[in-house]
Amino acid sequence: MNNVKLKNVSASVKARLLNLSRKQNRPFQELLQYYGMERFLFRLSESDYNENFVLKGALLFRVWKINEARPTLDIDLLAKTSNSLSNLVEITSKICEIVPREDDGIQFITASIKGQVMQTQREYEGIRIRFEGRLESARIPMQIDFGFGDVITPAPENIIYPGILHLPPPKLKGYPPETAIAEKLQTMFEKGEDNSRIKDFYDVWVLFRWPAFSFKDLYLAISRTFEKRGMQFNLEKFCNALEEYAQLPKTHILWEQFKKKQIYENKYSFTDVVHDIVAFLKKMKKLP
Repeated sequence: MNNVKLKNVSASVKARLLNLSRKQNRPFQELLQYYGMERFLFRLSESDYNENFVLKGALLFRVWKINEARPTLDIDLLAKTSNSLSNLVEITSKICEIVPREDDGIQFITASIKGQVMQTQREYEGIRIRFEGRLESARIPMQIDFGFGDVITPAPENIIYPGILHLPPPKLKGYPPETAIAEKLQTMFEKGEDNSRIKDFYDVWVLFRWPAFSFKDLYLAISRTFEKRGMQFNLEKFCNALEEYAQLPKTHILWEQFKKKQIYENKYSFTDVVHDIVAFLKKMKKLP
């Protein structure tokens, strides 16, 4: 790509993002981060590896058009490929090298790619890849977390990830909301009183207030996710565990810290959130 052309496009895109940040009263760095993640996903969707990955995590809230979504700085993918570190570094490098058919002004620096194995209690270890993106002189810290071996119920969905500017959007596979909820619930139960992932409670609470999924599929997704991760789902036991967790003093401190950092305005207490989650889960008792 011609360097002069790249600089011109990058400067134009940066100016548009700055203008958008003023119009929406959003931090420029936040918009820049989302733009970088979007354009990486577009390169992934155009690559030979598109069928090997399924988008999961907080970015899906943008796909589902949930306004209460919390900010996120990374991309979460379920990988259907070898979980070796060298394999994921190579794939990431090849995706970063793709030149999009419509210039988006972004450069991903392949020389900056670094990977690490994430120790988990799962059957397979996860992989975290970090690298740098650039838009003119602005730097974008990129992070991708790859998971392996999880079961998706119902099947992955064909999604179109919404773009910030009017560029071709990423078209790829994404988690259904039922499995997104199921994995977060399983993590809550597994970590028990040691759990500090308050964001999972918020995400589940928000999704439960967005009735765009099937109770039957949700119950099946929860049961299969627990089973795949070596546990058995018992609705009553799970609800009791959530209510006990909500009584711990530390959880309310963590919730207030999370609200200040992540979601700005929210009048609900952690007790309210857990109460709503438990009430929603208990509706599954009525399933035939």
